Amino acid sequence: MNRSVTVAGITFGGDQLPLIAGPCVIESEKHCLSVAAKLVKIAERAGFPLIFKSSFDKANRTSLDAYRGPGLVKGLAVLAKVKKLFGVPILTDVHQVEEVAAAAEVCDILQVPAFLCRQTDLVVAVAKSGRVANVKKGQFMAPWDVKNILEKIRRSGGEALVTERGVSFGYNTLVNDFIAIPEMQKLGVPVVFDATHSAQQPGGKGTSTGGRREMVPVLARCGVAAGADGLFLECHENPDRAPSDGPNMLKLTDLPGLLDQLSGIRAAIRSKRRR
Repeated sequence: MNRSVTVAGITFGGDQLPLIAGPCVIESEKHCLSVAAKLVKIAERAGFPLIFKSSFDKANRTSLDAYRGPGLVKGLAVLAKVKKLFGVPILTDVHQVEEVAAAAEVCDILQVPAFLCRQTDLVVAVAKSGRVANVKKGQFMAPWDVKNILEKIRRSGGEALVTERGVSFGYNTLVNDFIAIPEMQKLGVPVVFDATHSAQQPGGKGTSTGGRREMVPVLARCGVAAGADGLFLECHENPDRAPSDGPNMLKLTDLPGLLDQLSGIRAAIRSKRRR
């Protein structure tokens, strides 16, 4: 595995600190394009290379009645429009082998969800797709155990990122062990830190997932300080009205100030390393 991975001119594991951001799920074409337009301006101003993220299907919802998204065909059409209009790389998650080929035609990074990170057929299909895999480390895994997933990807001819998003602690709680970032970097892979899903409280509202949105900036600062190679932040203009993951999504208006803080932390760390 290479310690750096480049996607559409954006390098994870180099001088850049790429930002993977967008709404949790595609709500509509209009909404997706609106959020993308705002994110492009915010990221450009802050100097963060942007990869736009949204899901066409959230297959692991808590309740059968929860909104999942527009589905594969309609969802990929929306993401293709975002890519065409704004010229940004696209990340989306896939839950089944059958989704991989179609998603690879539109997206630059295919994400393997945390609950599915050990599903060999899915991991191998993503690795063989010609697209970079972003593997969400399962909440049930030690960081050094990711080596087995990376071996599946390597032997299948693929490139990978790994995303840290906390580990289960008791009931409905996630915690972060920030040494997971350098531990997984030792495996020769760029590590992204997901500050929004780390603030989740899985199933914490009974029929939906809860979260502590106010802790997202704290976690993001810690992740960058620990040396993450990229940052994952789900964003929404009004998280309280979002149909998925609202309690842990960052409000778009709070993003510029946070990115300014993270730029300062990143610059301080890199300056110290050069001395």
